[in-house]
Amino acid sequence: MSTPPTVWQDIARKGLWQQNPGLVQLLGLCPVLAISNNVVNALALGLATTLVTALSSATVSSVRHWVPHDIRNPVFIMIIASLVTCVDLAMNAWLHELYLVLGIFIPLITTNCIVMARAEAFASRQPVREAAWDGAMMGLGLTGVLVALGALRELLGKGTLLAGADKLFGPAGHHLSLQLAGPDYQFLLMLLPPGAFLGLALLIAGKNALDARARQRQAAAANPATLANTGTTP
Repeated sequence: MSTPPTVWQDIARKGLWQQNPGLVQLLGLCPVLAISNNVVNALALGLATTLVTALSSATVSSVRHWVPHDIRNPVFIMIIASLVTCVDLAMNAWLHELYLVLGIFIPLITTNCIVMARAEAFASRQPVREAAWDGAMMGLGLTGVLVALGALRELLGKGTLLAGADKLFGPAGHHLSLQLAGPDYQFLLMLLPPGAFLGLALLIAGKNALDARARQRQAAAANPATLANTGTTP
């Protein structure tokens, strides 16, 4: 039986916005704050996490009927750790410079709350395709937060965007790097941990403001009398 399109859309909406792991659930904050000092590092870690989350959710869903309830968490962790090891070895082989920069944060995907939370809360109860889609959307939601925060910190901290893109995209990445300020420009606060907290706070505040405006519009649309009394249009 095929899944209605609205289900896929609902899963995507929750992962990318409504239940965004970085802005709403506040999961995986350690890599979010530590690696988001530039766009390239943030994008690389976000994509690695997305790959692990999608594959682990699909695997957990496929074996959920054969795993005893009492040992499900150790089994899930073993599945996640195996996939993280594959990603770690692949990055070491093909993206070695970036692998050295990311360091311990690639193996630490194993303990990322997002991966384990989706395996336990969603994948262990849903079919394979829906579980894989949910994992991918949650991972992409985190990736979006990482990239936005990385862009904010890199731009304000160093006056650049996509610096070191060749580490992720190869020689073609040299043409993607932008120098938007003088070579001596540096705003150290945004490059240090306090800057990560400030940047994340701005992103959360922005999301909350957009959600509040959306709720106001929905309430106004549901009550036309309010619009007539205030003289406004939807």
